[in-house]
Amino acid sequence: MTQDKSHILIADDNPEIREIVRILLTGEGFFVMEAKDGASALAKIKTQSFDLIILDIMMPGMNGYETCQNIRSISNAPILFLSARTTDSDKILGFSSGGDDFLEKPFSYPELIGRTKALIRRYHVYQGKENRTAAPALEQISCRGLKIDFEREEAYQNGKHIDLTGTEYEMLKLLVLNRRQIFSAQRLYEAIWQEPYYYGANNTVMVHIRNLRQKIEKDPKNPAFIKTAWGKGYHVD
Repeated sequence: MTQDKSHILIADDNPEIREIVRILLTGEGFFVMEAKDGASALAKIKTQSFDLIILDIMMPGMNGYETCQNIRSISNAPILFLSARTTDSDKILGFSSGGDDFLEKPFSYPELIGRTKALIRRYHVYQGKENRTAAPALEQISCRGLKIDFEREEAYQNGKHIDLTGTEYEMLKLLVLNRRQIFSAQRLYEAIWQEPYYYGANNTVMVHIRNLRQKIEKDPKNPAFIKTAWGKGYHVD
């Protein structure tokens, strides 16, 4: 594999969908590999690294949600669900499984390319492969037992490493660097995903906040770190 191209894995049991996605993304300069189901995708991810994983939900054997959960045990690469199932409950389940974004079938070319580039860019920034446009001057910051190491792009809770996805890290960093400042769901979404807020994006933010709380709060149901300002948004005291 060449090192100058971003590597993408598309897992879908429909060969026509895989071919369409491969042609579109290859035309944008990406290196694309295919998997016909969740098991095949996991086998590839265990032997090589990817900058983005695109998952269908309805696949034989392991469905997309189960595949996503298994991927999260071995990789923090962004996961984009590509599915005709796009009810709020489907999206919440997808984000709860560890997904980063959701794109509805049938999709448009600009939508696929836009989501792909945004997710890969954010992942590269998180991995230190790109310079941040607003990199903090501090090497690290500590807040009530939580430490964020900007140079290593890592977070620790009472000295213990927290396994975060790129999206979770960016969200936590933004809230900690702006303590006591309330971020609405719209402001958080536009800052982290770097695209216009849309109907349903509130659920995306909500699920990522919930996932963060599961990882850093002693009692996620009664958070003491990431708090909710009802009707306004989220903040860190």
